[in-house]
Formats: sequence, C-alpha cells, structure tokens
Amino acid sequence: MTRIVALIDGEHYPPVVRFALAALSAEHEVAAAVFLGGTEKVDLDSGFDAYGVPLVTGESAEEAIVAAIERYEPCAVVDLSDEPVVTSADRFRYAGLALAHGVEYRGADFHFAPPSARLRTNTPTLGLIGTGKRVGKTALSAYVARRLTAQGRDIVVLAMGRGGPNEPELIRGDEVELSTPDLLELARQGKHASSDNYEDAVMSRVTTVGCRRCGGGMAGETFFSNVPEGARLADTLGKELLVLEGSGAAIPPVYADANILVVGAGRGMTYVRDYFGPFRLARADAVILATAEEPNATPAEVAAIAEAIGEMRPDVPVVATTFRPAPIEPVDGARVFFATTAPEPVLHLLASHLEAEYGCTVVGSSANLSNRSLLRDDMKEHAGGYDVLLTELKAAAIDVVATVGEEAGVPTVLCDNVPVSVDGGDLDAVIDQATSLAFARGAERGA
Repeated sequence: MTRIVALIDGEHYPPVVRFALAALSAEHEVAAAVFLGGTEKVDLDSGFDAYGVPLVTGESAEEAIVAAIERYEPCAVVDLSDEPVVTSADRFRYAGLALAHGVEYRGADFHFAPPSARLRTNTPTLGLIGTGKRVGKTALSAYVARRLTAQGRDIVVLAMGRGGPNEPELIRGDEVELSTPDLLELARQGKHASSDNYEDAVMSRVTTVGCRRCGGGMAGETFFSNVPEGARLADTLGKELLVLEGSGAAIPPVYADANILVVGAGRGMTYVRDYFGPFRLARADAVILATAEEPNATPAEVAAIAEAIGEMRPDVPVVATTFRPAPIEPVDGARVFFATTAPEPVLHLLASHLEAEYGCTVVGSSANLSNRSLLRDDMKEHAGGYDVLLTELKAAAIDVVATVGEEAGVPTVLCDNVPVSVDGGDLDAVIDQATSLAFARGAERGA
C-alpha cells in the first residue's frame, strides 16, 4: 500500500473526516493528517484524538505540510480540505511544496505529479529556467555562454524550443560562423532558422544542441520532447559544462546541478508568489529579474518583487537587469528599420540606444516580430526608407524580415540583446556563483 498524508480542516465535522480517512485507508496507508485550520465544526480545546491518525500542526500550514512530508515520507499528499480554510491560491502553494519534495498532490478533481525522473548527464549542468515566455532566457543564456567562453571554459548549450528540430541538431558554433544567408537557406529547407539554438550559436559562437518540445505543464514539465536524446548527444562531446536552456515556463527534463531563474519583472508579483512561482523559486540558486525598467515595471514594483523573493529564498542572490540591443555587424551611418519582440512602449528607448551607441538612424521600428501579419504591415509602411534591416534572431526574423530584405536587396543585420544591471547588482558575480555551484555539485555526484 502506498503511504499518504492527508490535509484536513476544522470546517468538516470530525466524524466526517474520520469517515473519509477510513475510505482512504482501504487503498493507502494513511500515515498522518495535517490540520490546516478552521474552527466551525471542531472543538480545539478537546484535542485532536477524534481523527484516529497522528496529527501534524505548525505555525503555518506550509510549515506543517513540510514537517509531515519529512517525518512520514509519503508518496502523496491527499487534500481533504475545502474553502474557506483553503483557497485555490493556497492549494497551488501546497502543491508546489509537495512537488518540490518529490511527492504527489491530489484532491477531489486535481492531481499534480512531481517532475519525472530526470536524465543525469556525465557533464556538470547549469540550467536557465524562466517563469514564462519572453523573459529573456535565450539572451541571458547567450550572455552566460560568452562569459564562460571568455573565461576559457569549453561549454555546450542545449536549447529546447517550440520550433526546434525533429532530431537533436548539433551546431558547431565555435567552428562555423552562421550568416544571415546561411539562415535563409536553412529556412528554405523548412527549418525554424530563428530557433533558440541558432540564436545561441550565432550570438555566442559556442557549440549548441537544438531540441524541440510540445506542451508545457503548470509545474514546468513538457508533454513531448526530444531533449533527453539531445542531452545524451551533448554528453558525448567532452565539454566542461552543459548549459540547459528552458523554453517559456517549461523546464528541460534533464537534471541540473544548479539553476538560474529568470523572472520577467514586467509580469508582476503573481509569477513569483502565486501558482507555481514558489516551486520554480525553490529550484533556483540565483534569480535574475529581467526587463526591470520603466515602462515595463516601476522601481517600486521591481523592489517589491525582489523583496518577495528575499522573503521566500533569503539565501538566493537577486539582480535586476534590462536588455539593450547590440548589432553583431557595423550599422554606423545607416538608415535602419529595427524589428524586435520587445513591447511597443520601450521601442523609443531601444531606438535611442541604437542611435547613440552604434551611429545609425532608426527610421522605423516594429514590436511585432512575433506577429507576421502586423510585422509585414510595419515593414511595408517604411519600405524604401531604410538601408539596413536590423532584427533580433527570434520568431519571424528570418522567414519574414531577412526574406523581405533579400527580395529588396537590403542587408539584414542580426542583433543581440545584452543584459545590463539596473539596480547596481553584479550580474557577472551572480552568474559566476551559480556556475561554481554547478561545477561543485557536478563533482560531488561524479560528473
């Protein structure tokens, strides 16, 4: 019989709870129950003997749940509680606690399973995971790759994406320099030439393995992917470190010795405190707040998110950053049309940066790089007015922007997104600390 711990409350009459526990006992070993609160139908002064199983309490429900899991080592936590003692928001927190301890969390009409057994490589691993899409994971992954390479580290980046290849694809970015014409040819072959593994290879000139995934669970699991096969391929390359790049809120199904969590500051507090934000935070060894500037997020909002993270994980370093575009080829003196996935309100900031730092004139821009129809409209509006197309290597960068440029005889220059600290924090130190943890923990497990 599988061992379980039940969650109960005082809004249910004790004989009713005992009835439910007896029913569970027909199929499971009910090791204990966690009392979550509520007083309407229970006399707390008379004790808790009425339930017939050991009872666990604590200063908070979360503390009691963790204590019960650690003491009784159940396979599952079964929730017999209900509103108003336990809200839906509470249940997400409890589920996150259970999953973080490798325990299922079940209720009347829901079932959350812990992450499946993850492939362990013989190479130390550093994961970059996020709270959602468009938070800057790939830009940060490329930055991490460049920093490690500059330190003399021989690394490989494994990127999974919703546009990844059918079979894991090895790109020797450290040996072959991919140009825009190369990417156009790949697009003509039916490949998503703006996929994350191409961005990593082009921007950081490192070896990459590209993978695909479809479907993402609320706790970060993928429904289908070829990432394990890709990790096995990466593991044969003899590299010092494997950098695992997540996709959206999905977490690669490969064991990471250390994790950097990327949080989109503009998404608000919800992605940290609610749903499975705490679960992802529990996996983190460092947190990078991305797009942490106005108009995406005010300084007060950024500070509040950092404070919330500090309350939940006071041991984890946090640094607030934003991104600035960096063309990988000269554009000085050119009239530029700039395409990006950044939100419309920040276009003027990015255009001003390009003009001030790279000597070009931004005659038009589009925040619709991920919307092909609107992007084409934006480009038509400025047709004939630019000498160079400048684009991030994402979404429709190749199949729309570079294709239009090729047809018009206008060169397309690719643009990196470089993270910069906005709160005085030391981004490089945070990255180095997480990397050191990955190497140390990898060595401990014999990687």
